Amino acid sequence: MTKHNADNERIKRRYFAYLKEAKRHSESTVDAVAKALARFEDDTKHRDFKSFHFEQAIAFKRRLAEQRNQQTGEKLSKATLNATLAQVKNFFHWLAGQPGYKSRLQYSDADYFNLSEKDVRVATAKREQVGPTLEQAKHVIGLIPSGTEIERRDRALIAFTLLTGARDSAIASMKLKHVNLIAGSVDQDAREVKTKFSKTFTTFFFPVGDEVRQIVVEWVTFLREELLWGNDDPLFPATRIALGASRHFEAVGLDRAHWSSAARIRTIFRDAFTGAGLPYFNPHSFRNTLVRLGQAVCQTPEAFKSWSQNLGHDKVLTTFLSYGQVESARQGEIIRGLATPQPAAQPNVIDLARALVREMRDSGAGGEPI
Repeated sequence: MTKHNADNERIKRRYFAYLKEAKRHSESTVDAVAKALARFEDDTKHRDFKSFHFEQAIAFKRRLAEQRNQQTGEKLSKATLNATLAQVKNFFHWLAGQPGYKSRLQYSDADYFNLSEKDVRVATAKREQVGPTLEQAKHVIGLIPSGTEIERRDRALIAFTLLTGARDSAIASMKLKHVNLIAGSVDQDAREVKTKFSKTFTTFFFPVGDEVRQIVVEWVTFLREELLWGNDDPLFPATRIALGASRHFEAVGLDRAHWSSAARIRTIFRDAFTGAGLPYFNPHSFRNTLVRLGQAVCQTPEAFKSWSQNLGHDKVLTTFLSYGQVESARQGEIIRGLATPQPAAQPNVIDLARALVREMRDSGAGGEPI
């Protein structure tokens, strides 16, 4: 069975270059497109794109819906189907305008990759953002031992995530110089820190408790004063692996190098939460925790705007729409509470609502990616 088509490979390379250089998409986005096109080619037995017929799209859509996730054994989610088909659709829409393909393809042919409106609604429905409570996060941090360098690093890592709300990719790339203990801030400089959309901003430590902040302070002090590390050394170094006394490779301390990815950070979180007898919450979920805290403590539009900027959002509307859902349990409490007479709304609450309405009006009710 043919597993390669030279003409297809050439035009795909052009498309990937177009996505990366003209559309400015990231490597991970281009990789996702390549995976989607590979699925389509596997389904058509690598037939030349020039011979595309809309019946191929219909058949691919049907068979894709029957495929199962290799890890879970479950059918592919509607979200996966929607994303895969959208990527293939965009490719064929672009292909219809390329030399050598114009006479063979119609722009409308790409529409046959669309899911039904019902399935699209299921795929794109917003789910409730879940994160640990502040008490759960602190409980997990408190249970992590600190007898070894690696344990101290892991405890400080989770405390730092709660203190700053930084994304795991940013944390994995941070250096000691990015943390200012005197100002209580982190400089997320996109020239060196892997921030989302390469955005540069300053995060000040969130008010999550002196004990959490102290763990981070002690960790930075340990790296600087005991290990004598400098500004360009990693804030959270990788684990050093070497031959141990048993003549097997094992963790023997800290390596003076960054992690190559954020995968190990997510593993540390998983081990910490399951070890505490709690469901696993990933690093990103701590941002939901911080937004809920902000909703509770911010009393003015200026305060919540500052809280939003601290998370790296240019618009407070992003914080409200992407992270600011009211949890179901809290929603029930509010609705039940409305059955009793309510005191008049405080002026600062009214001001906050008015500021939100103004921003929605000015931005056309849009937001920035989270």
